[in-house]
Amino acid sequence: MSTVLVLNGPNLGRLGSREPDVYGSANLDDLRALLVTCARDGVSIDLRQTDDEAELIHWLYEAVDERMPVIMNPAAFTHYSYALRDAAALVTKAGLALIEVHISNPHARETFRHTSVVSAIATGVIAGLGFDSYRLALDFVTAP
Repeated sequence: MSTVLVLNGPNLGRLGSREPDVYGSANLDDLRALLVTCARDGVSIDLRQTDDEAELIHWLYEAVDERMPVIMNPAAFTHYSYALRDAAALVTKAGLALIEVHISNPHARETFRHTSVVSAIATGVIAGLGFDSYRLALDFVTAP
């Protein structure tokens, strides 16, 4: 069985109640259920969320060490965390997929959200499709 690591950054633990007009009314448990349902046979989903930048970085190290593809919504860290970017680069340099996802479309929001320090090293970026951003990323990282 292979495992896909699904990482979520700050404030995403508040999905369902935080800005439902932007992020919808579903929460992380709903996202987990969707991904488990959509996962191919033999694929397990390890979905995590943290508001702590260091913890997110250590999870990326774990992905490299355990050879797990990553789907990551860096949330606010997207725009300024060079430490996170460097840790994410270790994933792709190890030959593993790292898909950056966003529930909303950052380019349709405030100007400061238009820049991602992660995108340039990510295998791909999917944004603006709600939880379908994650589902599409899962399809990609588990494609035969």
